[in-house]
Amino acid sequence: IKNDKGRLSEAEIKRMVEEAEKYKEDDEKLRERVSAKNGLETFTYSLKNSINQEPLSSKIDHSDKQNLEDAIKKTIDWLDHNHDSSKEEYEAKQKELEAVSTPIMTKLYQQTGAGGAGGAGGFPGAGFPG
Repeated sequence: IKNDKGRLSEAEIKRMVEEAEKYKEDDEKLRERVSAKNGLETFTYSLKNSINQEPLSSKIDHSDKQNLEDAIKKTIDWLDHNHDSSKEEYEAKQKELEAVSTPIMTKLYQQTGAGGAGGAGGFPGAGFPG
């Protein structure tokens, strides 16, 4: 007499390994998608905070600030309505925001002579992947 109660058969073990492999790929895709979404959110809110706090707030040209605020609002609205977008969509949206923000922020830092000021209060895209 054998006590096989509570043990898995070879077929059950094989099925579980196959399921784990299948879900591993899905999990990796989900991790990448969430990472892209978090990156976009971080970049967007960091940019928003940077242009609304001193020293940048008073030094940025009014029309440039308006352009940035519009682009930021558009991105936040998009994020609010696109919770299940793909990694590629999040990355494309970040590139759109960077296309607006990078020239303005570069011009601002060149005018103020703050080109080397990164980190807190600095350009939020400095060293940011993407």
